[in-house]
Amino acid sequence: MTYRQKILKAVYPAIMWFSKLTGKRAKMIENDNPAIISDNPIHNFRVKLNNGAELPLEQFRGKKILIVNTASNCGFTNQYDDLQRLSLDYKDKLVVIGFPANDFKEQEKGSDAEIAEFCRINFGVTFPLAVKSSVVKGPQQNPVFKWLSNKSENGWNDQQPTWNFSKYLVDEHGYLQRYFDPGISPMDRDILNAIE
Repeated sequence: MTYRQKILKAVYPAIMWFSKLTGKRAKMIENDNPAIISDNPIHNFRVKLNNGAELPLEQFRGKKILIVNTASNCGFTNQYDDLQRLSLDYKDKLVVIGFPANDFKEQEKGSDAEIAEFCRINFGVTFPLAVKSSVVKGPQQNPVFKWLSNKSENGWNDQQPTWNFSKYLVDEHGYLQRYFDPGISPMDRDILNAIE
């Protein structure tokens, strides 16, 4: 862990407290009309993992999927702890997938191997990590995030990630149900209720 990462880890509780107090980066959006769904569920996608394997999302039919864009040098990086906890506590009904990205202030400069090692050593991450890619709108945007942030593809939501650790919850049928800003902890009651 670098000196910067140690400082960010130490101030993480203050960052979360400030986000909650001010509402900054603490927006939640949900599909309040369940009749609005996509003709193209997320189960049609395959995710290239950082170890070179492909992960067909079809295998997660019947489980919810929490998709999170991640970074190793962000004030929210400690959310890896809670994401790992979620992935273990709800393993029968939820899969967490991290998508490392260097889109916000270059906070993920490492290679796929360095990211995987950082996550394993510092947070014990065992949930799948995708290959590093771009998650913001543009020609290089990861196809999964294009689907998540484009209502013509997911049926209702245009919200792209506002920062590292934005979270998208997909239901058991492959339809996007909710978006949570980075300032909302993975262990927040709203996220737990949506999973349960």
